Amino acid sequence: MVDSLADSLDRALEGAFTRRIPQSAQAQMKYLVRQLKGTRAAAQVLGVSQRTVERYVKGQLKRPRQDLRGRLERGVKKRWQPQIRAKARKKAASTDGLVVSTRARFGFEAAGGTTDDARVRDITQALPPQWADRLFTAREQGANEQQLHQIAADGLAQMYFRANNSRAHGLGVEFT
Repeated sequence: MVDSLADSLDRALEGAFTRRIPQSAQAQMKYLVRQLKGTRAAAQVLGVSQRTVERYVKGQLKRPRQDLRGRLERGVKKRWQPQIRAKARKKAASTDGLVVSTRARFGFEAAGGTTDDARVRDITQALPPQWADRLFTAREQGANEQQLHQIAADGLAQMYFRANNSRAHGLGVEFT
């Protein structure tokens, strides 16, 4: 399964959580209702009826369908420990940076069969805080996956291929 870059950024922040999210469907639903200030708002976010939300809160329903279980868990994770999430984002954007790991086909535009022909590489590269800040800021402003990929590609180009702009000037990287 290929994760989106946006999901990966969310997971990076979730790694800073100090407590586990609520485990049962009832506890997760109660948390969402409390955060969204009502069953109607929770129902709209989850794409179910208000009555269904009320049944989960009361404990009358216990096992959500797989798609609803996924939406419920994502909704809770998105709102869980916002201060911890903000601290982790600030730390990544100011001191730590991010580590980007990708498996992709890298090469140059050249005739087939030449030594410049593309080949698959695994790359794990630490990106400095300014790139982490760019990625998180773009994510918060609603950037689409292609825009996030371009920021990550620019960061990889600078730090991995150009060695922080000390070689290979003019080399471009793009995720396709």
